Amino acid sequence: MTTETEGVTTEAGEPTLTVDELAARAGVTVRTIRFYSTKGLLPPPVIGPRRVGHYGQEHLSRLALIEELQHQGMTLAAIERYLEQLPADLSAHDLAIHRALVASWAPDSAEDAPRAELERRAGRPLGDEDLDRLAAMGVVARTQTPGTYRVDPGLLRLGVQLLDVPIAHETILAARTVLMEHTRSAAHELSRLFRDEVWGPYREHESDPEHVAAMRSLSAHMQPMVVQALVTAFQRSLKEELREWLKEG
Repeated sequence: MTTETEGVTTEAGEPTLTVDELAARAGVTVRTIRFYSTKGLLPPPVIGPRRVGHYGQEHLSRLALIEELQHQGMTLAAIERYLEQLPADLSAHDLAIHRALVASWAPDSAEDAPRAELERRAGRPLGDEDLDRLAAMGVVARTQTPGTYRVDPGLLRLGVQLLDVPIAHETILAARTVLMEHTRSAAHELSRLFRDEVWGPYREHESDPEHVAAMRSLSAHMQPMVVQALVTAFQRSLKEELREWLKEG
């Protein structure tokens, strides 16, 4: 049996998805995808033979990011402004990093899922070794019910992508430890700065209605602003480090 996407790949050599396949993988309706496209939240698909639109992994990652921003309480207008600030050529991996960082602001949303549901969300079969690696990364955890796993939806897509990275499992875990340590340190310093420079003066003027309104507005927009700043700073720093490392090599 053939499909309309058979033999069609992206520039990176990855198979493409029809709009129906994209909707199924993203857990949304086709109508939602078309609505996002008309609003400019999704880039247009590549039009192939028989006028069929072909979508890539970047569309899937962008849909996941939109979903997470909505989960954070952002309106479509706010999401549109947020996405407009992102570089137009962000890869699916870069978008997944954005989504993972945005998800870090949300409360624990882990949920139980049988293996078949877990594989459906992952978009691929998961062997026992794959599940062991995902568990070690903190993406899934085995429950007392055989065949059922506790899964963190915010990390699942990124964890599945890491399964195909040709890096030793121990190296991935070591990198995760480094990231956790440094992001915790950054969060501590940012919290201290907010407490000393923003929260303190606010407490002194909390009876001022205009100041209270300004603080509420800042609180509502601070999280995505900080996430965007962290991602941008990290990407620039990583590019500089890689550039220096390649020069030395």
